[in-house]
Parts: sequence; C-alpha cells; structure tokens
Amino acid sequence: MLRGAVGVAGLLVAAELALRAGHVTLLPLVSTVLLRAAELTVDGEFLSAAASTLASWAAGLALTVAVGIPIGLLLGAMPKVEAVVRPLIEFLRPIPSVALIPLAILVFTEQLHLRAAIVIYAACWPVLINTIYGLKDVDPVAKETLRSFGFGPLAVLVRVSLPSAAPFIATGIRLAASVAIVLAVSVELVAGGTDGVGVYIIKAGGGGRTDLMIAATVLTGLFGLLVNVAFVAVERKVFRWRHAR
Repeated sequence: MLRGAVGVAGLLVAAELALRAGHVTLLPLVSTVLLRAAELTVDGEFLSAAASTLASWAAGLALTVAVGIPIGLLLGAMPKVEAVVRPLIEFLRPIPSVALIPLAILVFTEQLHLRAAIVIYAACWPVLINTIYGLKDVDPVAKETLRSFGFGPLAVLVRVSLPSAAPFIATGIRLAASVAIVLAVSVELVAGGTDGVGVYIIKAGGGGRTDLMIAATVLTGLFGLLVNVAFVAVERKVFRWRHAR
C-alpha cells in the first residue's frame, strides 16, 4: 500500500509540474482538481447525485448476486445443462453493455430501473462464470466421500461444493461491484436524466467547469477503489485458510 501511494503521489506531482510548465493547457491543475474533489464531499448537490448513483449501484449489485449465484450453482451442478447453455452465455457475454442502453431506454421508463437493468446485465457475468468454475474446481473425492455416507445431492452441494466454491464466488462479486459502479455512471452519461453522478458530470462539462467534471470523476474512481479494498479485506478475513495455503 505504501509503494502504491508513493506511485500515485509521484504521478500527481509529475502531472502538476507538467501543467504548470504549460505543456498541457486545456486541463486544470491537479491541485485545483483535488481541492474541488474535497469541496464536493460536502456539496449538497453532488452528494444528492452520488446518493442516486449509489442507490442504482446497490440495487443492481444485490439483484446480480440474487440472480447470478443461483443460476451459476444450477449450471455448475448440472454439467449437461451447462454445456447446452454455454454457447448462449459466450454469445451474450461479449456484447457491450453500453450498446444496450438505447434498447433499455425503450423498455424501462424509471431511471432507477434502467440503471439497475444495465448494471445487472454487465455485472452478472463475473458472478455467474466464477460460480460455475468454482463448482468445477471442487475436489471430486470429497463429494464422493460424502455420497458414500448416504448424503444426497443437496447435502453434498451445501456441505462440500458451496463452501469450496465460496472464494470463487466472492471474487466474482468483488469484480461485479467494480463493473456495477462503472455501468451505473455510464448509463447516466449516455441516457441522461435528472440526477446521478453522470448527470452531474455532464452539467459540469456543459458549464465549462472542467475542474468539477474531473473532480467528480476522481471521486467516483475513489469510491470504486474503496469498494474493492473493502471486498479484498473481507475475503482475506473470511477465507483466511485459502490465503494461508
């Protein structure tokens, strides 16, 4: 973490010096952007916009987990069904989620539903794929041992498969959380609306406030970083045995 902080600080200092030297004239100073970012943390308009974006992010991520994990468990536990569905997954997964925004606008009238739908589509893939591969990685000897003692498929899933696949699933959720925040803001940038960080960025850019636009972007990236750090910390604590191997 210390080395990473030194690297970021070095980059910011280099950018500040380059801007002050006049090598780049269209962008505000790094110090100005950081000052505006600090001011936005107590700005009512920005906090309201951030709350709207975070509501879409949280709703989309929660539904992603509720949908992606059960489907992943089902496909992972039934290889023949997974083999049939795999071509469809591989066809849908590469489709850019942003390209689906115009179609989603026609389907969903509420902004929250629109953003949540796009977030679910984009963020569901890491959870789904990681869950499937997590079940495939389960030790077959452990499953056969439990079956030999008379345990049924559901008991094997709950007692062996799910605990073994849990680290993979947790990683999928962590990746989905980062994807979700990106898509939540992207929908606001493309579809517009009345609130959200993306709308705030558009208004700031339209008003010639490049410093506010970049500051809002920086804070969004900082939130994504903090979410990732929090998920990593939880993974290390909950799955301590996996990191100790």
